Amino acid sequence: MLVENWMTKDVISVDVNDSMQDAARLIRKHKIKRLPVMENGKLVGIVTDRDLKRASASDVTTLEIHELLFLISEIKISDIMTKDPITIPLDYTIDEAAQILLEHKLSGAPVVDDEGQVAGVITQTDIFRVLVLFTGVKKAGIQFAFQLEDRPGSIKEVSDIMRNYGCLLVSILSGQDVQAGYRRVYIRVRDCDQERLEELKEELKAKSNVLYVIDHSKRN
Repeated sequence: MLVENWMTKDVISVDVNDSMQDAARLIRKHKIKRLPVMENGKLVGIVTDRDLKRASASDVTTLEIHELLFLISEIKISDIMTKDPITIPLDYTIDEAAQILLEHKLSGAPVVDDEGQVAGVITQTDIFRVLVLFTGVKKAGIQFAFQLEDRPGSIKEVSDIMRNYGCLLVSILSGQDVQAGYRRVYIRVRDCDQERLEELKEELKAKSNVLYVIDHSKRN
């Protein structure tokens, strides 16, 4: 899951000498929240819709509307942008990108290639799309959550039981548990034998630690 396969490649940007009004117009037109700021083809900053609101809000109560509009047209992007913005390398994976956005409390960031050129923009929404796709939640089905021993074959043991009940595996997610020696495992399945579903649950509980079972088809 590489960033380059999920980012927005058609990047809308502004020049460092453009006005705040220019940036606001682009953000409204393209319904985006951030604009990379370029100077001579190089990334020098980023400006967000929040930056624009913050830059104009303090003047609203003290200026007449025509004065405010003039002020906005005169303020340069360079005056309000964030310099040296956090960027994400083009060859990073989605999980690495998510970690960077989380650590820096960002909703999105420019993606740059080996030469520092802007290749795209990755946002929280893009990462949500990956999550939805790879968890298979759109396919509904049933999600089983387990606490399993962190050893070879532990996931296969429970998945084999599911297959014996006609279940088709949609996705398997796994991560370290807070308890040493165990893993949290989330398996989504569909097409299980509904008449034997309770029997399946009981067999899984007898062979493993089932944390919860959610039938997503009953939520629609």
